Amino acid sequence: MYIGRRLFVVFGCGLLSAAMTGCSVENTSTPPVASGSDTASTTSPAGGETASTEETGRIQIDGSSTVKVITAAIAEEFESKFSDVKVALKVTGTGTGFKEMIAGRIDIANASRPVKDSEKADCEKNGIKLLELKVALDGLTVCVNKENDWIDSITVAQLKKIWAPGSTVKTWKDIDASWPDIEISLFGAGEESGTFDYFTEVINGKEDAMREDYSPSADDNVTVTGVSGDKGGMGFFGCAYYFANQDKVKALRISPTEDAAAGVEPTQETVKSGTYKPLARPLFIYVKKSSLARQEVRDFVHFYLTEGHQQVSKVGYVDLSEDQLKASVDAFEAAIK
Repeated sequence: MYIGRRLFVVFGCGLLSAAMTGCSVENTSTPPVASGSDTASTTSPAGGETASTEETGRIQIDGSSTVKVITAAIAEEFESKFSDVKVALKVTGTGTGFKEMIAGRIDIANASRPVKDSEKADCEKNGIKLLELKVALDGLTVCVNKENDWIDSITVAQLKKIWAPGSTVKTWKDIDASWPDIEISLFGAGEESGTFDYFTEVINGKEDAMREDYSPSADDNVTVTGVSGDKGGMGFFGCAYYFANQDKVKALRISPTEDAAAGVEPTQETVKSGTYKPLARPLFIYVKKSSLARQEVRDFVHFYLTEGHQQVSKVGYVDLSEDQLKASVDAFEAAIK
């Protein structure tokens, strides 16, 4: 069982408050209800395992805009209990987050997809070992404009016809002759995003395979705005952004078969049960194992998987099952022995 070291800190917060500013989240974006922009960090020097993440009392986190919503909420709760720790949270996308990890500049990478073999190999070349922890579930949601009254459900094959490289689809009528001759406007995640990687792989059959004439953004709220402002709009993003914007966009039911009528709606229940196929996915944090030698990192990860885990559903994502959460806790416990 994990035993933290900061009981004296929590007890003494009142005495220390005059001397300390407390911990805060350096967040370049905000939860889905407001703005979730992704801002890349380009000023940090390249470095290995001993780079700037060793500052005592400071935890460096970067990566996925999807997972950031969860991590930011948990970090805020953590701050109130561990006032001597500062959580520096940046959002650059899953791919860039792993690049920061490879360079040794961060302690934790937020990720909306599993680490690639190539990324893991690059980490190992630099002497960096990763601890993979599943932290939540997401239902990647395909949405259209609220005024779209001709479609409520769509098949994976139809989505591929729209989004695949070389697609000739220009209007909704190009997908189905019974639909109106309205220009289709496409919005979605950019190529540094794990959401982009996941969507292209499960819909188009190959990671990074995507038509070029769509509007990419690292900010899921930009996608929401694009879809809500164009009657022919369609876009994709994590379910928390849909749940927070149901008054602005309409989610489509998704069918993995040729029968669109068999489509399943993205809900907490369908994502958790696995019936929302193929767009339900796990979300992760990747911890640099050497950072676990620092007490503040161990405390934060433990808090993330225990008391802080209640924030997952509060911000609109889907809780792990008891067995899945236990597996993550067990992996963490084994890593710190």
